[in-house]
Amino acid sequence: MMKKLLCAIFICLLSMPLLSQEHLPTHADYLAFVQSKTLVVLDDNPMSEYNFRIRNVIKKNWTITEYEFISNAEFEKKRFDPNYSFIMNTLVTFNKDKTKARYNFLSLLMGGKEKRIANMPDLCSVPLSYKHVHEDVYAHKLPCFIRFMQKHVQLVIEKPEIISANMLKYYNKNAALLQGKTLYLLMDELQKEVNSLAKIRKIYPGKVKIVSKEDLEEAIEHKLDNVVFLHKVGPEQWKIKARCFKILVGASDSDFYYFDYHMINKKQTDGFLAKDFKRITQ
Repeated sequence: MMKKLLCAIFICLLSMPLLSQEHLPTHADYLAFVQSKTLVVLDDNPMSEYNFRIRNVIKKNWTITEYEFISNAEFEKKRFDPNYSFIMNTLVTFNKDKTKARYNFLSLLMGGKEKRIANMPDLCSVPLSYKHVHEDVYAHKLPCFIRFMQKHVQLVIEKPEIISANMLKYYNKNAALLQGKTLYLLMDELQKEVNSLAKIRKIYPGKVKIVSKEDLEEAIEHKLDNVVFLHKVGPEQWKIKARCFKILVGASDSDFYYFDYHMINKKQTDGFLAKDFKRITQ
């Protein structure tokens, strides 16, 4: 099973790092990364579904550096070596969240002298789910996230000025490129006010298709051109009122077209909101 992070602080919890947002990487960290060997940290359970999935995804999609698969025990030995970078699952908390909710992130970290995992340079982290949500919610999206990480690193090398605590919000400028693309959305990931095509059309003039999970998986697997899907990170059936992350991702190009989050409450439910449609309307 998976566990994760975002530009952050950490503490070891069981077999995975616990991170809380704070530390920022430097341009030098990104330059060092392209010279590193990337070690993909596997789950301790040899029968883990995640291990099978991530092995397959990396073999098909990782091209930016040499790579190798390692155990958590090997990670503890090698994380102090600056010649290594790491892809791993991390469990994230946010210092300002009174709820202390925990989120699974997929993270790309640089090795080095830092004694605390919390201080290792975090080059790119993508929210995957709340801690207790099953990996089936996001597992089929992993190829897009792995491809995005590589593109993100290359972008930051070219534009180090975008380094910030909320770096993924840089991609909101890509909302202007949604024209001509079709949004693939799941009904249960939409706020009640926008859970039908008729309701959406009152706010958003672009192409939208409400699809099944199977339709979405097929679009990602076949890298359908001009399809952009919603990756929503929420508590699902768990009654936790914390953050809901929303990312629009290209099925073919793996680009991010929109990134935001809101705090869940009675007015802002666990899903893509009417105001999200307004924000991406150009």
